[in-house]
This record gives sequence, structure tokens and C-alpha cells, in this order.
Amino acid sequence: MPIQEVSKIWFNGKLVNWHDAKVHVLTHGLHYGTGVFEGIRAYETKRGTAVFRLTDHLKRFYRSAKIYFMEIPYSLDELREACKAVVRENGLKSAYIRPIAFRGYGEMGLYPLNSPVDVVVAAWSWGTYLGDEGIRNGIRVKTSSFRRID
Repeated sequence: MPIQEVSKIWFNGKLVNWHDAKVHVLTHGLHYGTGVFEGIRAYETKRGTAVFRLTDHLKRFYRSAKIYFMEIPYSLDELREACKAVVRENGLKSAYIRPIAFRGYGEMGLYPLNSPVDVVVAAWSWGTYLGDEGIRNGIRVKTSSFRRID
């Protein structure tokens, strides 16, 4: 599904214009995949837009970063507000919210612990995740027997 451009993205603590949210081509995460992300849905309800299990998603985001030795330089409350802000500032009703943290520009190599951790929260309009057919007919799912290493 193509991303519908919005006006604002939260980038390292600030709301910036969509076109100003850029990273350097030598960003560590681009070369080595050193990043973590979450996918969070916001739904239009009769009482306004509701974000599904925002705190739970963000806690998992922090746990993923910890496993990767990445210290997120923002508090849970700051990221919770960032997620709400990108939905609100972009006037979204039903949306997909993508917080992502990655090792930024600084060092290359397999041991990037001195590279900065950049954090971005973007949101864009997103209807039904599995399409109208999934809503009409339902879907089939499987649960993996593999457990995540704690």
C-alpha cells in the first residue's frame, strides 16, 4: 500500500516537515540494519481517534532496543506524546504509527555503540490492514511455536 504523505514527522524530539525528515547515507542502521521498530494502529471511533495499546507497544519497543544495546534517549511519556502528536498534527483518523530507533551517523563496523541513537515517529493514513476482503471474509492465522529469547 503506498504511503500517503502527511505534513509532520517527529524526528529526534521535534516535529519536522515531512520533507525535512532525513538521515545521512552513511547512517549505521542503513548499512547494518541496527534498528528496532513498532507498528501501532490508531482507529476512528465515535469518541475520536483511539490508539490501540499504545503503552504496551512502546514498552515492547524499549525492550527490543535494550536487547540491541540501544538506549532510547526519550522517556516513555515523551514517545507516547510523540505518537499522539503525529496523529493529531496530521489530522489523521485511522492511521498506522511507526516509531523507529536506529544507530545513526557516527561509526561503521560491527560494534556501533558510540553511534548516536536516532528516534523517529511517523504516522500516515491507513484503512483496513488486511483489506476489505479480510474484513468481509475473515482471515486465517497461525501462532508460532518459537518463543522469543528473554
